Amino acid sequence: MTRCLRELSAGQRAVIHSIQASGELGRRIRDMGLVPGATLEIVGRAPLRDPVAIRLKDFTLTLRNNEADHIMVKTEEIANG
Repeated sequence: MTRCLRELSAGQRAVIHSIQASGELGRRIRDMGLVPGATLEIVGRAPLRDPVAIRLKDFTLTLRNNEADHIMVKTEEIANG
C-alpha cells in the first residue's frame, strides 16, 4: 500500500513508489532526485507543518505540502516486508 509523502512523520524512512505530477512540476520533482526507488527520510516539519524537510542521499531539501502530495511512497517496513 502506498501513501502520500505528506502523511509521513518526522523520523520515518520511505522509498519513493511513484511521482504523480506531470509537466513542469513533475520535471522539477524528478530533477531534485526524487525518483522511484530513491530512499528518503523525513527530517522535520515547520511549525505549521509546511514545508517538510527530507533527507535524500547526502543532502536535505524542503518541499511544500502541495509538492509532497504528488509523491507516493512506501515506508521501509512495508517495502522490505
